Amino acid sequence: MTSSHLKTFDVVVIGGGAVGLAVAWHLARRGAGVALLERDELGRGASWLAAGMLAPVAEAEHGERALLELGLAAAAGWPAVAGELARASGRDPGFRRCGALLVARDADEAEALERDLAFRRGLGLEVERLRASQARALEPALAPTVRLALHAPGDHVVDPRALTPALALAAAGAGADLRPATAVAALCCRGERVTGVELEDGTTLAAGHVVVAAGCWSGGIAGIPAAARVPVRPVKGQILRLRDPEGPGLVERIVEAEGAYLAPYGDGRYALGGTVEERGFDTSVTAGGTHDLLRDAAEFVPGILELELEEVAAGLRPGTPDNAPAIGPGLLEGLVWATGHHRNGILLAPITGELVADLIAGDGAMAALAAPFAPTRFAAEVAA
Repeated sequence: MTSSHLKTFDVVVIGGGAVGLAVAWHLARRGAGVALLERDELGRGASWLAAGMLAPVAEAEHGERALLELGLAAAAGWPAVAGELARASGRDPGFRRCGALLVARDADEAEALERDLAFRRGLGLEVERLRASQARALEPALAPTVRLALHAPGDHVVDPRALTPALALAAAGAGADLRPATAVAALCCRGERVTGVELEDGTTLAAGHVVVAAGCWSGGIAGIPAAARVPVRPVKGQILRLRDPEGPGLVERIVEAEGAYLAPYGDGRYALGGTVEERGFDTSVTAGGTHDLLRDAAEFVPGILELELEEVAAGLRPGTPDNAPAIGPGLLEGLVWATGHHRNGILLAPITGELVADLIAGDGAMAALAAPFAPTRFAAEVAA
């Protein structure tokens, strides 16, 4: 390493998706010297293919109380975040208040939805039980066979393809050095401390902290000792993008049933997804996956079959062993993790940026919220 190749930053962020960009934005706003490194284009990985549902109530699962609390805090902050991003970037970040409907297509699903209602009410969540006629009054495009619905008025949506450019502009405007097409070769360490990163072109960037926000590739970055790694795996999700040439209006809310969800962006575009596949780094699109999504969604919104199919793709969500994110310092001093967000990356991106900035600054304001997601919880598993 020569001094002519050495440039120093307070923080280097690895990964230019929604989470990495949000981390860079929050750090730069606080005056930190930040470099963000993305091996491809900014925001063009899993974030580009995400649906953008901000739906902690609709997506609530049994046994995930800490994740639910984080998701609720994130959702509550999104209106303010969207406003701040619009002012900082000069563009609309794609946030839309809409609400969500969970619908049952048959008697078995209706019975399950009644249990889901009791579960959510037991947690104090804002959710309303709707008879089929009430649900269709809200969303006339629902199939006449829909039996029951739950309405979560506090769940919303953001278009990731508007969000990530806004985050990039805001981060750059705050002073972050954003570097697309910049691949990291390895972390640099001295003893038990991270000192920076080495790039594939041989350049070295020194840093007081390195934040790993590289999605499903986070666990494979060279230079991290095996015992200090966070186990992150790819979880494949196939997604369709649909467009109504007549404009918006088919559905106004997120509509979700077993196996599929439909997310509206308010301009005649929709995202249809719902598959969760353990296929490694496979990003192939299958006829079966496309068929199943269209079939399942057409059972609760038949009108989707009249929409134009604009895009079919598959993205790789980053999953940890417990499918909750890893946020905060790990075992290696100076190394901070912001990865493993699974299906909640867009929802949790802004609050993850805020948590990481707080943890690096050491102010502790949000330490309790971050504590359940400490990366060190995986240490015993990695050692084994």
